[in-house]
Amino acid sequence: MTLFVKYDFDLVCKTVVKEQLDLLNIAHTITSLGEIKIHDALKVEKREQLDAALKRYGIQILSNQKETLVERIKHTIDDMLQNTDLRTVKVSSYLSDALNYSYAHLSTVFSESTYTSIENYMILKKVDLVKERICNTDLTLTEIAYQLDYSSVAHLSGQFKKTTGLTPSVFQRIMKNRN
Repeated sequence: MTLFVKYDFDLVCKTVVKEQLDLLNIAHTITSLGEIKIHDALKVEKREQLDAALKRYGIQILSNQKETLVERIKHTIDDMLQNTDLRTVKVSSYLSDALNYSYAHLSTVFSESTYTSIENYMILKKVDLVKERICNTDLTLTEIAYQLDYSSVAHLSGQFKKTTGLTPSVFQRIMKNRN
């Protein structure tokens, strides 16, 4: 028997982090965008325990300011793509407003750290959302294109093929045959 599950990775990560902080009795507030405000000074020993506990789940504490900013950019883009009200907002303006940096600075830091552009990251994330909808819904490609604000099905198909090497239709057939 095979079960198929859907994950909300943001919720899973927040839950794991909260549980580990609570187990170590570390007073904290989890904010959005992967930030945790620690209320009291964190001793080196506790920090190491927390780091080790989180690593078991594939969660890493970032110590570099640029890494932290890149993660905040990624979280902001992910939130933007999940929120239907924000999909039509210009990405550069939204990121600048949300993170209080110029888009030029955000773009430079992101590209230097990830070796790709913010635009390419967004395309990859949108293709992931297309895959998710193909696998988990009965929506047509036209409906998916509309939901994700593609200008056309052809545009969605082009980005999908360029990213995955497959057309959405071929991907859909493969997934149906797999099930």
